[in-house]
Amino acid sequence: MLVSPSYIYLASRSLRRRELLQQIQVDHELLLLRINPARGRDVDEDVTSGEAPLDYVKRICLAKAEAGWKRVIQRKRPRKAVLAADTTVCLGDRIFGSPAGADEARATLRSLSGREHTVLTAVALKLEDRVELAVSESAVRFRDLEDDEVERYVQCGEPFDKAGAYAIQGRAAAFISEIRGSYSGVMGLPLYETASMLKKFGAT
Repeated sequence: MLVSPSYIYLASRSLRRRELLQQIQVDHELLLLRINPARGRDVDEDVTSGEAPLDYVKRICLAKAEAGWKRVIQRKRPRKAVLAADTTVCLGDRIFGSPAGADEARATLRSLSGREHTVLTAVALKLEDRVELAVSESAVRFRDLEDDEVERYVQCGEPFDKAGAYAIQGRAAAFISEIRGSYSGVMGLPLYETASMLKKFGAT
């Protein structure tokens, strides 16, 4: 176990991140943040005017870690470290978040077709006043996509909760001709950076 006999909180709803933590045998507990705007989101993920992708992904990740720690205190939970992550897909300074609907998913995939894009995943760990942050940067190239395969992919439903409207571990793996960087980072949690950070916090 990387963390034993303790555990950490994972401030994420992502099944992929849970699976990645399990892959490196990190004992964790899910800590859900509010995402419904009507009830008040814990973290506002809107991009600010002129914000660069690297600044954006760092800001959102740190905000998630802070919000997660606030939840721990409010709920009087055992004071264990909170792990948060955020993934951003970008072409230059253009940020592609999770698509709001089918039309946006189609447009995003067409923008990425035949081009290389960058995937930035920030990961933060917070315990009391201590915060560590790391960012994984990967380059991913899509082959040219036909309109019909874009449509089939959108209709399968996989793009709708994914930054950049695709999942590298899903059907979109067939779109990717090259990747340079961290596969797990593109999935949503860079395991090298995460494991290194956990060791700094006293993991065995």
